[in-house]
Amino acid sequence: MELSQIRKKAKDMMNGRCRMCPTCDGRACAGEVPGMGGTGTGDSFKRAVSALAETKLNMRVIHDVKDPDMSCGVLGQSLSLPVLGAPVAGVKLNMGCEEVTESEYCLEFVAGCAEAGVLGCFGDAVPDYFFEAGMAALENTGGRGIPVLKPFEEQYLFPKLDKVAEAGAPMVGMDLDAAGLIIPRLHGRPVYPKTPDELKRIVNHTSLPLILKGIMTPDEAQMAVDVGAKGIVVSNHGGRVMDHLPGTAEVLPGIAAKVKGQITILVDGGVRDGVDVLKLLALGADAVMVGRPLAVAVLGGGREGAKLYMDSLKKELYSAMILTGCDSVNAVGEHIIYKGR
Repeated sequence: MELSQIRKKAKDMMNGRCRMCPTCDGRACAGEVPGMGGTGTGDSFKRAVSALAETKLNMRVIHDVKDPDMSCGVLGQSLSLPVLGAPVAGVKLNMGCEEVTESEYCLEFVAGCAEAGVLGCFGDAVPDYFFEAGMAALENTGGRGIPVLKPFEEQYLFPKLDKVAEAGAPMVGMDLDAAGLIIPRLHGRPVYPKTPDELKRIVNHTSLPLILKGIMTPDEAQMAVDVGAKGIVVSNHGGRVMDHLPGTAEVLPGIAAKVKGQITILVDGGVRDGVDVLKLLALGADAVMVGRPLAVAVLGGGREGAKLYMDSLKKELYSAMILTGCDSVNAVGEHIIYKGR
């Protein structure tokens, strides 16, 4: 099956929740939350895509790079390319699909990423089946998944941290950018921002490297370093929690200038192909997270869809590295970004 066929199948399964726009820039689905769109006007989603699209590269063709090495390491884990599957959950709630259960989707997502030589993340929510689906996928893939937990109060958070450590997860994330969500409060399990002291308690509670998702400013990146986190995700939560935020490609260089080398820097937002991956590496990321396009590939093609999409990213990244003169992921830098006249 080809990716175009997989996308068509996924579109049918989503029952109108995603129009499969060629640019996938959030214009058609603005305000559709729950759904696949961005909150409010959809500006934060649209800006993530446009900011990355506006970033241009310098093509270089006089060099000796013939077979670039795309492999990298993230917090002790070897990846075949500098990409991770971002936590995109809610098969029924967000994708409108009745044919696949959350457990089936989550397993195919995590397993597909593992078979492609990368790591897939899975999300968390108030209904316990989200976490349970992710934990089952983690067990079935021999610990090749990354749980990304909501910033619940410690009485709910700490038992989950214990479970993911016992299950052999290589690391654990927390999507602090979910801190403003109202629905968890309505269900009696609120999510909140965390103070530095609270984050230190979390770091000290778990044996796993902690990744803080939702970092959009250099000062909070430095706070993540100071509390002992091992990684950050520069993310505006896919534009789904707050309107009128900058794109991650806009804020990433300032964050990298502040903490590069002190903490692992991951980033998501608007990634559609392998050239986008290269752009974000050049802007300062250590690896890149891909969300909506990968979720669509999994919904329409299961783990085969995930692998096909990752293979597509790999081919595009390989070619882009040759055409910018980068022989390895470590050789990618701001020198390949076109700065204009």
